[in-house]
Amino acid sequence: MTSFDVITHVRTELVDITDNVRDAVAQSMVSSGMCFVYVPHTTAGVTVNESYDPDVARDITATLSKLVPHRAGYAHSEGNADAHIKSVLVGCCQPIPVEDGQPVLGQWQGVFLCEFDGPRTRRCQVQVIKAGTD
Repeated sequence: MTSFDVITHVRTELVDITDNVRDAVAQSMVSSGMCFVYVPHTTAGVTVNESYDPDVARDITATLSKLVPHRAGYAHSEGNADAHIKSVLVGCCQPIPVEDGQPVLGQWQGVFLCEFDGPRTRRCQVQVIKAGTD
């Protein structure tokens, strides 16, 4: 397994970690299999979405903030209940196929760490599993 840290700069943001994931897959020396990108945090997540137009990431964070506002009378006393809920909605793990030693992503796709309670330093873990042989 490969791990790397991501430093976030604001409370809610999507950080493109595609190059880090590509590097982890290359280091694994696996030519065909599955890559799992995992974020071991309860107020962050990971997703695959469009990386070409940065407005998409802004639209995603803005919409999540409208759906789950920061301060809405939650019972959780730390003041970050919205971040926990957003993490549940997005998820903390993404499986990505690996072919020819590369993560299989669509033309416009990228892998994003989703920060919901920043700024912080977040840990990302990448596990690449080789496909079974017959």
